[in-house]
Amino acid sequence: MKNLIMNRINQKLKEDKKLLSIYFTAGYPDINDTTTVIQNLEKNGVDMIEIGLPFSDPLADGPTIQASSTKALHNGMTSELLFEQLKDIRKSVSIPLIIMGYFNPMFQFGVEAFCNRCQEVGIDGLIIPDLPVDVYNDQYKDIFEKYGLINVLLITPQTSDDRIRFIDSVSDGFIYMVSSASVTGSSSGFGNEQTDYFERIASMNLKNPQIIGFGISDNETFTQATKYAKGAIIGSAFIKHITNYSISSISNFTDKIKQSD
Repeated sequence: MKNLIMNRINQKLKEDKKLLSIYFTAGYPDINDTTTVIQNLEKNGVDMIEIGLPFSDPLADGPTIQASSTKALHNGMTSELLFEQLKDIRKSVSIPLIIMGYFNPMFQFGVEAFCNRCQEVGIDGLIIPDLPVDVYNDQYKDIFEKYGLINVLLITPQTSDDRIRFIDSVSDGFIYMVSSASVTGSSSGFGNEQTDYFERIASMNLKNPQIIGFGISDNETFTQATKYAKGAIIGSAFIKHITNYSISSISNFTDKIKQSD
């Protein structure tokens, strides 16, 4: 079971293409939209999906994602409800699915119980921005591996080379490369400082590929980011799109991002 689940991410990373990963908030805009959004994203050529588990104090998230989390929580989204919504998702969706959330809800649920439910519904990995790599490596890595889950770790422009190499050694999938020190959705386009950072990481020849997030919003920024990395992640821009145009217009968004494919 472990190898089968891990392979969804690892096999996708082996494909000879630049990967588009989309983040959305579970239970947004409406409580029962979760599976519809996932199915529509796969249908429209997205390579991986990050399912945001809403949390009341999302430190790394900008105002757009915070607002979607607040609405999803108001709608009634919980960890248990998310797992219930996803129980049949693998009957219709084959691309990698990653839950992105904060450690507190996972801890309250019970780390092993949470990982077990992830395996049951076919989740491939987790992104937990506030779980330090040292704590993960010492206390939770064995549990994640027991249930076939890849823990996607983050680096930023401020992360030291030594720390990056340690994160690379602990990782088995891809590294989430945060493009700047700001929150999500706060920048547009990349300046010299960011491209210098992208080039620095690319020159380190890490064993895990990198996927860049934060500041990706359109075809131009997707193309800029994927010049230096295996793929790019779009969150705030996608949530703004479905807020303004509804989930029935997902194809319009993905078509614009992938227009040069």
